[in-house]
Amino acid sequence: MHDIEPYYNWLDLYQASEDERSPFYGREYSEFECTGKVYNYLLHPQWDYIGSETLYVKLLYADYEQGFCIIELIGEWNDCLYNDIMFLYRNVIETLLENRITKYILIGENVLNFHYSDDDYYQEWFDELEDGWIVCLNFRGHVKQEFEAGHLDYYLAMGGNFDNLPWRTASPQKLFFIVEQLITRRLNM
Repeated sequence: MHDIEPYYNWLDLYQASEDERSPFYGREYSEFECTGKVYNYLLHPQWDYIGSETLYVKLLYADYEQGFCIIELIGEWNDCLYNDIMFLYRNVIETLLENRITKYILIGENVLNFHYSDDDYYQEWFDELEDGWIVCLNFRGHVKQEFEAGHLDYYLAMGGNFDNLPWRTASPQKLFFIVEQLITRRLNM
């Protein structure tokens, strides 16, 4: 896992460590020393620790005018043992919500497993969004099944056109436009 880097082609457009409104403002990254790990597997040093033992993130892009962000995740999302949603919500999402981010694109290609506990933090996050949404892109099939088994698909839009979306070929603005079109169609059905 140490050679799986967060997506870096948008670094000329946005860097969370240089954004004063970001929860990762001021962070410094090693180019070579792996300090983060999921269980016994070291992670690339560019992933951001959020307090969880199993889930790391990278805020790839935030647009405060349009109120959206794109977050890439890696590891095991384990609410059952480690309450990862609490760490994600308290240490990342709350700061973004304070800065009027209400539309979230979560990229889950590198989320290996999900373990459900309860929906309290998901509901709290969802309730804070007003006209916003949370979309899960490219999550693995078994991970989506676990989200659905916990009825979290009430709060998180996933599946269908959100699977296998080639997000790396788009700019952040273009990706947001595509996702917003898809979620609007889904909500109007």
